[in-house]
This record gives sequence, structure tokens and C-alpha cells, in this order.
Amino acid sequence: MELIGVDTQRAYSQIREMIITLKLQPGSMVNAQALSSRLHFGTAAINEALKLLVIDNLVEISKHHGVYVSRINPEDLKYLSEVRVLLEAYSARLAAERATQDDLTILESLIEEQKDIPEEDKQAWFGIDHKLHQAIATAAGNHYLIRSLEYYFGLSQRLWYFALPKIDFLSEAVQEHAALLESIRSKQPDRAEEIMASHVKKFYNKVHELLEEK
Repeated sequence: MELIGVDTQRAYSQIREMIITLKLQPGSMVNAQALSSRLHFGTAAINEALKLLVIDNLVEISKHHGVYVSRINPEDLKYLSEVRVLLEAYSARLAAERATQDDLTILESLIEEQKDIPEEDKQAWFGIDHKLHQAIATAAGNHYLIRSLEYYFGLSQRLWYFALPKIDFLSEAVQEHAALLESIRSKQPDRAEEIMASHVKKFYNKVHELLEEK
């Protein structure tokens, strides 16, 4: 997005967040003029942002139905988990091999911040979780991997928000994050890969169970 205007980037980030957190409901129509007034960006920036969100599979444009938020298919959770388990595990492996002291300091800070978040404040918890996974990807030192993980993370988050009211296993995930950090700090790539794969797979399985109950 380096060559895209600042307003377009900002509009894209804000609309994407609204879609992921279900503030813009799946299947709902998207009115560029209304978003322009709500977010205080020009319609040109909004329309360019929507084109980027089409690439992300978060928005769809139909000749007959206009612009609308992509619908959610719970079955996608399985396919997303298959991809993210592989990518996140590899990201953790590379982080264990390449992380600098600055990377470790950032990871430690995020984990401590996450520990202090009340478990009932799930949206704040997910916000730190996102930053934590981004920091691990940054420590892995591969910008293509970072972009791929961000794409799949965003698609996954929409499904997680469907299950959000019933999620009650976040404290367990914090402990897994701490173990993951230790494996990265001690430069154990096999261990880091194993912990991350188990962590991501376990999380998806639990969310899938909750979605099945809905």
C-alpha cells in the first residue's frame, strides 16, 4: 500500500476494522457517501479503500446489488486454520532463529500487557493478540510472510467475533504465549514451531465448537 494515498490508507484501515469487528454486518450494503460522512474522508478515498477490501475478500461488488460486506461462511474456519497453522508455525520458527533483542523486548511488553487485561474485555485482548502475532512475524524478518499472515488473520477475526460472547479460554492462551516467547528467546526453532502450531490449531478447534453451538 506504499503508493496509495494517505487518506485511502486510513479509510481502508478503519473500514477493515469495522468489517472485522462486525460493526459492518456480513451481507450489509455499503454506502460510500454514508461512510464518507461517518469517517470524514472524501468519497474518492472511500471508493479506493473499498477496492482494496475487495482484494481482501472482505467486500464484494455486484452489478445488480451494489457494494456489500462479504458474507461469512463458518466452513471457511477449517480452511483458514489449515493455512494459518502452517504460516504462523513457520513464522515462529523464523522468529526463534532471527529475533533481535528489540524484538524480544516488544514481545515481552505485549505479553505483560495482555496479562493485565481482564478476561471479560475480549476485544482489547484480541487487539493485543493481533499485535503479538504481528511482532512475531516482524521478528521472522520476511515481509511477504507478514503480508500473508495479516490477510488471513483479518479473515479469521471476523469468524472469531461471531463466537466472542462465548469465548472463555483466553487465560490459557496467555500462558501459551509466554511459553512461545521463551522458546524464541532461547532460540529453539523446533519448539517455537511446535508451540505455535498447537496454539493456533487449539484456538481454531475451540472457536469451531462454539460456532457449532450457535
